[in-house]
Amino acid sequence: MTHPHPSTRTILCIAACAGLLAFGGTAAAADAKKPAKPVAAKHAPAKAPVEVAVPEAAPEQIDAAERVYYGAYECEFNQTVDIEKHPTRAAYVNVKSGKSAWLMKPVLSSTGAIRLEDTKGETLMVQISSKSMLLNVKTARRIVDDCVSPKQRELIAAAKAAKEAEAAKASEAAKSPVDAAAAAAAAAASGSTTPAATSSVAANGSATDPASAPK
Repeated sequence: MTHPHPSTRTILCIAACAGLLAFGGTAAAADAKKPAKPVAAKHAPAKAPVEVAVPEAAPEQIDAAERVYYGAYECEFNQTVDIEKHPTRAAYVNVKSGKSAWLMKPVLSSTGAIRLEDTKGETLMVQISSKSMLLNVKTARRIVDDCVSPKQRELIAAAKAAKEAEAAKASEAAKSPVDAAAAAAAAAASGSTTPAATSSVAANGSATDPASAPK
């Protein structure tokens, strides 16, 4: 029994199927060689800044903290500084300027000025009656200057008023001797018998005084 020869069409179909199978195997092998895409890591939440451990405040520090001018300061070049009490650490203060913030320890200096010393030793805030300034300790440069708090504005206004009052008092005191001399001269010219005129005449040995009249 003889088998029929396959037709040309059947041969082409078999060849096409074989080609597809070969291509699929090559593609699968290529995909297997490709490195796997890394899985996108989840963004970890930002860590809160680690706060420096600080000792408990001594009585001197507590006294200095009570002398600090708290609140918002207006500084040069439209800059600002804000000083507030630390919510949990007694006699320590938080100082903020721009995007920076520092934990500081109040210290009373021998001159009466208040020093706010950074617990990390990087910055220093100096407070006097008329103004405050923020310094970088490491570079010895001023971060911001001419900072004035509401309390300092009150002290500046009070000092100005006291100075003006003292100047006015001194001016009046300078005029008093001149006015007294003028009044005495006017009284003497008019023949007044006021004590000032009488004493003036007596001092000059006037002839109107019987005791001093020539005999």
